[in-house]
Amino acid sequence: MSIFTKIISREIPSEIVYEQDNLIVIKDIKPIAKTHLLIIPKKEISTINDLQENDRELMSDMIFVAKKIAKDLKIENAYELHFNVWDLQEVKHIHMHLLSNI
Repeated sequence: MSIFTKIISREIPSEIVYEQDNLIVIKDIKPIAKTHLLIIPKKEISTINDLQENDRELMSDMIFVAKKIAKDLKIENAYELHFNVWDLQEVKHIHMHLLSNI
């Protein structure tokens, strides 16, 4: 079970910014930008390489949630979205970083 799964199940506290039935958005505990949020699916998927065809809607939801949050934070014209895919990734649970220095 990943640390994100523990956050989703409220076993570990986290600063939740947004939540819906299939996603949760939290503040990164080691931010590298003024705004650094993690958009995490509630379904535990290790990496992008582990995605299945039936995960298309989930991935789309992640991007649309990022767009909504960026608009709500008034950073819609100055943000980045990042996925990490590498063997040494600390947490084996897919997540997208929303970053902005505004």
